[in-house]
Formats: sequence, structure tokens, C-alpha cells
Amino acid sequence: MTDDTIIEGPLYEKRRKVYPQSVHGPFRRIKWTILCVTLGTYYLLPFLRWNRGPGLPDQAVLIDLPHRRFYFFFIELWPQEVYYFTGLLIIAAMTLFLMNAVAGRLWCGYMCPQTVWTDLFYAVERWVEGDRRERMQGDKRYWTLDHIRKVALKHFLWIMIAWWTGGAWVLYFADAPTLVKDLATFQAPFIAYLWIGILTATTYLFAGHAREQVCIYMCPWPRIQAALTDEWALNVTYRRDRGEPRMSVKKAEAARTHGELAGDCVDCHQCINVCPTGVDIRNGIQLGCIQCGLCIDACDNVMREIGRPAGLIGYDTDINMQRRRDGKAPIYRVVRPRTLIYAAAIGIVGTVMLYTLATRATMDVNVLHERNPLFVQLSDGGVRNDYVVRLLNKGAARSFALDVSGLPGATIRIAGIAAGPGDKPVVEVGQDQTREVRLSVQVDPAHLPKTPRDIDIAIADTAGGGKASARDHFIPGDQ
Repeated sequence: MTDDTIIEGPLYEKRRKVYPQSVHGPFRRIKWTILCVTLGTYYLLPFLRWNRGPGLPDQAVLIDLPHRRFYFFFIELWPQEVYYFTGLLIIAAMTLFLMNAVAGRLWCGYMCPQTVWTDLFYAVERWVEGDRRERMQGDKRYWTLDHIRKVALKHFLWIMIAWWTGGAWVLYFADAPTLVKDLATFQAPFIAYLWIGILTATTYLFAGHAREQVCIYMCPWPRIQAALTDEWALNVTYRRDRGEPRMSVKKAEAARTHGELAGDCVDCHQCINVCPTGVDIRNGIQLGCIQCGLCIDACDNVMREIGRPAGLIGYDTDINMQRRRDGKAPIYRVVRPRTLIYAAAIGIVGTVMLYTLATRATMDVNVLHERNPLFVQLSDGGVRNDYVVRLLNKGAARSFALDVSGLPGATIRIAGIAAGPGDKPVVEVGQDQTREVRLSVQVDPAHLPKTPRDIDIAIADTAGGGKASARDHFIPGDQ
């Protein structure tokens, strides 16, 4: 073949429809448990109530966009506290890396939304159309009345699941019972119907039709995961040292009778038949393998039927296969520098978040110096600086007294607000609200500093005694 030879062929492989077969075993039970817990939480959590007191929403988990609040049981987050979401993203990423370091694509096989909803859609498909053989035969005689009836029922149930998936999502952004009533009476805002339609369509498309194509071609994690893994990560592995050479049960028994080598694999293809992406795990780790463990259940069931030990397919490493060939015992290193670093990062970020959450104040103040003009020269020779002060109240309605320190001889006033005790203006801020005021700080000629000076503008709760402050500067004018 010369360098200028042109090889013609298709740019992509035509999709071959996958017909996963049902299987029973511990990994299948784990997947069912995770599916029930995660979907049950997702669908029912918006209806859970949490009493926060009068005037506050009682939905346990609520993203209140109009009031710019996020409620999670006893936690209330403001827009200024977006760093908590940053911390959660870091913890999520480190957890994903830790899963990968311990046992490969655990996320993909058990907890990924695409996997969970596709499993549910497969369950509906099996319930309506039957298992693998029945579905394959039904597709061959597609236009029979019975098959059309089953397909129509299947797609109707898929659409209902997808519709409730989209409906549950919008319930996190408004009071769930109220929004359900408004949706049913067509009084809900258009944006709610729009998002329900979008999420219904995407769920139906991804879980009902795209399925394994999402995992193989659309999702970037398999490619990222392959770059992050190492030789000690456990992966669903066909133990070639035990399974080869493959042959039928009768041939294997005859070979062993004559002292010949015979593997435990009987080439039954059950590991392929149950795989949701159609992967043959005996060919090694592949991009399409989501490490769900269903092939382990299928193979173990076959091994029990033919009287061979279970574990021909299992979570293992290539290192252990080589050690078994050499007559050595397998070793596992779940705890190693990589996993310790990820676990430490999760622990540190989580601890910092918990500490800041437990010690955060329910009041705060932000100050912005007026830029035009920076100062005002008064007729008596004094100077006035103006500031925009925003008071933040994360609790019940209360009063805050303002004061300025670091500038001897200064007098302060707020337009439209009378001074309270000690000549300090007192500002009323409603429950769970912010209030913006214009603060004027004036210094007479006798106390006027020669150079700009840092000052602290503080607020104090007149009833509870809590305090908060922000630093800015005072400009004495042209000296």
C-alpha cells in the first residue's frame, strides 16, 4: 500500500439496536434500589414541607427566583452566598474522581440520570412487549395489530414518565401544590409549560430512543475517565486467565478428562445479551462499557447452572490477572495516594462549607463610595463624602443603628431618617430583605484629616446586639 492510497468507507457505523435481556442478581438489585431512591426523591421532594416561620415559604427544597433565595430544609442561601454552590461543585467533581479511582465508571453504571431513566424505560418496555426474544420477534413482524398496540402503549407510558419528569422539575421553582393546581387549570405561567415541554421531549428522546448512543457518543465523561484512571482502579473485567480457551460445557468436560486446558467461559453470550450498550466484556475495557455489573450477574447465574465457581466476570484489575497467571494471590489497593487526595479534598471543602454555614451572620452591610462627586467642599471649609449603604437582613424584621469609626469629629446623617439614641441614624429593614440608603459623612475644618483615611461603617442590631461593618475611605478634598 502506498502513501497516497485512498481508503473509502463509511464515516460512522450504522446503529445496531440493542435488546437488553432482563437479569437477576445482586448488581441488578443494587441498580433497582438506587433507581427507586433517586427517582422517588426527585418526584416527591417538592411536596415535602418545612416550617420556617411566618412569612416564609414552607416548601422543603425551593429555588425562589423572584425573591432570589434558595431554600434547602433549614438552610437559606442568598445570591451573595453563591460560593456555597461553588463548593458543592468542587465536592461533586472530587466525588466523581474518587469513584473513578476506586472502581471506574461507578457513576455511569448506577447513578447517572441517563442510566437511571433508561433503566426505567427498559422496565416499561419489558413489561409491555416482553423480554429480549419477544421484542426482537415483535420488531420483525412490526405491522401486526398486536405489536402496534403494544408499541403504542409503550410510547404512551414513556411520554407520561417524561412528562412527569419535566413537571417535577418546575415544581422546585414554585410552591408545588399551588403550581400543580395552576398547571391543571391552565393558569400557570407560560415559562412553566415551556420547560415541561422541553424536559418531556429530552427525557423521551434520550431515555427512549438515544439510550446507549448518549453514553457512547454524546457524553464526554467516558473519555475524561479514561485519562484519569490508573492500573489499580477496579473495573468490570472478564478474567481471561480463568475463562480461556472458550468451549461448550461438554467439550470442556471432555478436555478436562483428557488433562487438556479448558476455560470456564462457555460462550453463551449472556454477558452480551444483558448489556444495556451491547458490549462484549470479553474483549476488554471499552468505551461503551458503563461498568453497571449486569454482565457479572448474568455470568454468575450461568456458572451456578453448570457447576462452576462464580466470579468469571467481576470487578478486578489487569494486575491481578497477571498475578494469578504467575501463581500469586491478587492484591487490591483501594487506599492509595490518589484516593487519599480526593477524599482529603472532599473533607476539607466540606468542613470549610459547614463551618462557614454554622458561623455565618444573619446581617451584613455593603458600602459603595459615591464617585460623582468624590467629595463636596462645604461653605464653612468642611468636607462631605457620600456613600451608598446596603443593609442585608437574613432574619426577622429589625432595626439597625449606623455608626462610623476611624474618623474623629465626623457627623453622619441619612436622608429621610431621623437620628436615634447617641445621634446614630436607625434604619428599619424588613424580614429577609435588603435596604439601600444614602449615607453622608461630614467633617468640620478643625478635624479634617490631611490625607484620605480609611473608615469603618458599621451597623448594630438595636435589639439583639449583633454587629457588621464594611471598610471604605474618606477623601478630605483638595489640600
